[in-house]
Amino acid sequence: MLLPKTLSLFVLVLLVSCKTRQTTKTTTETNKVATEVIYDFSKEQILQHVKELSSDKYEGRETGTRGAVKAKNYIVNVFKKMGVHPLGSKFEQSFPMPKNEHIEYGENVIGWIKGSEKPNEYIVISAHYDHEGIKNNQIYNGADDDASGIAALFAFAEYFQKHPPKHSVILAAFDAEEKGLVGSYFFVKNPIINKNQLKLTINMDMISRSDQNELYAVGPQHYPHLKPYVEKVQKVGNVELKIGHKEWTYMSDHAGFHQANIPFVYFGVEDHKDYHQPTDDFENIHLDFYVNSVQTIINFFKKVEETSL
Repeated sequence: MLLPKTLSLFVLVLLVSCKTRQTTKTTTETNKVATEVIYDFSKEQILQHVKELSSDKYEGRETGTRGAVKAKNYIVNVFKKMGVHPLGSKFEQSFPMPKNEHIEYGENVIGWIKGSEKPNEYIVISAHYDHEGIKNNQIYNGADDDASGIAALFAFAEYFQKHPPKHSVILAAFDAEEKGLVGSYFFVKNPIINKNQLKLTINMDMISRSDQNELYAVGPQHYPHLKPYVEKVQKVGNVELKIGHKEWTYMSDHAGFHQANIPFVYFGVEDHKDYHQPTDDFENIHLDFYVNSVQTIINFFKKVEETSL
């Protein structure tokens, strides 16, 4: 953020679009403390990804539609550009849909980055790219739900370009979350790698808007060894990180991992007036809160990387 300039003291804040680390700087000016956040990713790029994926041309990204195919291809192309490799022979993981959905199949997008020190231990970082599609001739663009999470996956990929992870990391863009978490359950039940190698899941679903600037971390209630990592995460900007919401245990793509006894931390916000409405558009997300939330989640990952899971 920009800081005021006075005759006695001035502070020049240079906003750089992509930094290799996150730091906090403080300057006392007329008894006030100002904070500058330096991000591990390009703010401009991550916001552009949210804007793109939540635009009308993706037609709400409903599973099995041409809009979902466009979104899938977009994700694959970004992964390729950022040096993410497919987990398996290709990025796409097809799975059958329940018969009552009248859709033949969905497609997860699964990439990975090899760990530099613990290549046989995997951390899954996930978000879902599908949404509600078109209803009554209105497009449900799903900017917060969950284009915000998919763009955060890209922020992680950008971070890993300069900071290779110690653990191997799976970047999972799940499909059919809105149809009953179908894609993520399929991934867990049909593992591409041994399930015992999956040490942690970090799931991001709706992380871009909160009137109270509150980002919740769900999971430490079930896995107490993860609580210190959340508590020690460095505060970023206006984000208030809270542990809570047991009722969210089965509300998103972390549910299948939890049922398989794979520890998880789910990051998300409270429901808002545009939740599952055609007004969940890019213009309504809270830009500063969003980029600060993404950096907060990356900071959590950094804490996790300091230990053996």
